[in-house]
Amino acid sequence: MNGMTSGMNAEEILACLVAFPSVVGQPNGAIVDWIRTYAEGCGASVTVLPGPEGDRANLFATIGPAEVPGLILSGHMDVVPAGEPCWSSDPFVLRREGKRLRGRGASDMKGFLACALAALPALAAKPLARPVHFAFSYDEEAGCQGVPHLIAALPGLCARPEGCIVGEPSGLVAVRGHKGKAAARIAVRGRAGHSSRPDLGLNAIHAASAVLAAAVQRAEALARGPFDTRFEPPYSSLQVGRIGGGEALNIIPESCVLEVEARAIAGVDPESLLLPLREAPAALVALGFRTDWTPLSAYPALALSAEAPLACLMRELTGHEPVAAVSYGTEAGLYQAAGIDAIICGPGDIARAHKADEYIETDELAACLRLIEALGERMAA
Repeated sequence: MNGMTSGMNAEEILACLVAFPSVVGQPNGAIVDWIRTYAEGCGASVTVLPGPEGDRANLFATIGPAEVPGLILSGHMDVVPAGEPCWSSDPFVLRREGKRLRGRGASDMKGFLACALAALPALAAKPLARPVHFAFSYDEEAGCQGVPHLIAALPGLCARPEGCIVGEPSGLVAVRGHKGKAAARIAVRGRAGHSSRPDLGLNAIHAASAVLAAAVQRAEALARGPFDTRFEPPYSSLQVGRIGGGEALNIIPESCVLEVEARAIAGVDPESLLLPLREAPAALVALGFRTDWTPLSAYPALALSAEAPLACLMRELTGHEPVAAVSYGTEAGLYQAAGIDAIICGPGDIARAHKADEYIETDELAACLRLIEALGERMAA
């Protein structure tokens, strides 16, 4: 933080943010402290909100009168791991390549955070009639684990906001809807033994195949509808994303673990899609197996009306008609579920996320900065 000034531009701030390896599920105190110091230096009122994990925190900052309804600029500070072997440089050192700025999180979504922070001095210099809030969360990449704690704290931090702009990469075209998601871990435990005596053991992998079959059947049923053509695919979906078990080929496997997720179209409770899988292990208990069901994450779908004031505002600010829906999920559904209108709009492209040599372009940062400053003009009116 030595030499840090409120006059840093978006690229310089992005370089600082990328340098923090704020990988999902890991402590994030360093990046939180940096952002807090920077934002306070720009005149923002900042609150750090530790999560129940004890080593991670959300951050909430305000410019303007907090007792008046305002708008939230929302983003997550965590990134996915950078273990891909084909990075052309250190993923946690921002590298410029022409107009491209490469680094883990450059597009998803530290580019938006950098623009929001770069806009802070200009916002602080305006006589804002309504506040602009900055809500930066942790562990979004683990299924939006951190932001529910931040949302729960909002009544003690500010007047109920008029809306929330979630800056996930969308090419700076606003998005009004996305699917909801629920995920869970299913563990099956049997009894180990020598593979030559399967009659003396309980094969957990064999038993888990019943759960796997139920998942496949459920996925096939969901593909038959109901349909919502705003999404790709236009139906709710389900998949087993991970499965593991066993110690060695000649040992009867004592345990098998499956991780499953469901993605729901608007109007469908994503957790309800997993119910057949929760019921599937029941028959295994009668055979002597033990089963455990552990919810991993859940967030609702987003469905903002095209005529909502927030959608109209983003139409005016971006010059584009908001997209009806995307299939990936964000924290926006949780804000809407809490009674705060939410919409997605941020720089970069989601197709660049979660892969080696992730990047954002300097022109995209500049355009996002202009959008936030234009928003500030509206809040000062």
